[in-house]
Amino acid sequence: MKRSIRVTTKKKRGRPTTTGKGIQVGERWHPPELKAIDQWIAAQGEEMTRAHAIRRLVEMSLNRSKPVGRPSAKSAERAKQLAAKAIEGLVDPTAPAEEKAFRKTRLLEGPPPFRDVRVDREKKS
Repeated sequence: MKRSIRVTTKKKRGRPTTTGKGIQVGERWHPPELKAIDQWIAAQGEEMTRAHAIRRLVEMSLNRSKPVGRPSAKSAERAKQLAAKAIEGLVDPTAPAEEKAFRKTRLLEGPPPFRDVRVDREKKS
C-alpha cells in the first residue's frame, strides 16, 4: 500500500508581522477605563482586541462633525431655564419671596467664591 502524502506548513520563525509602519504609543489604563472599553467591545457584537477597539474609538472621536467644546449661548440659556424650572419645584413654598429668589440665584450662579473660577462663563473685563 502506498503512503499518503502529508502536506505540512512550517511555522514562521521570528516576530509576527506588524500592522505597518507607525509610531508605537504606550499608554497606562486604569480598571474603570478598561471596563468601559471592554463593554464597548461587547456592544459592538464583533470580535476585536482592545488595541483595535481603542484605535476605532480614537478614529470615531476625531471624525466627529462637530467638535466638543463650550455650549452655545442659546443652549446655555436653555439649560439655565430648565434648571430654574426644576429649582422652583424644589423650593420651600412657605419661604418668603425674597428668600426664594436668593436661594434660586445662589443655586443658578453658584456660591460667591466659585463664581470667578467657573469655566462656562466668559471672563469679565
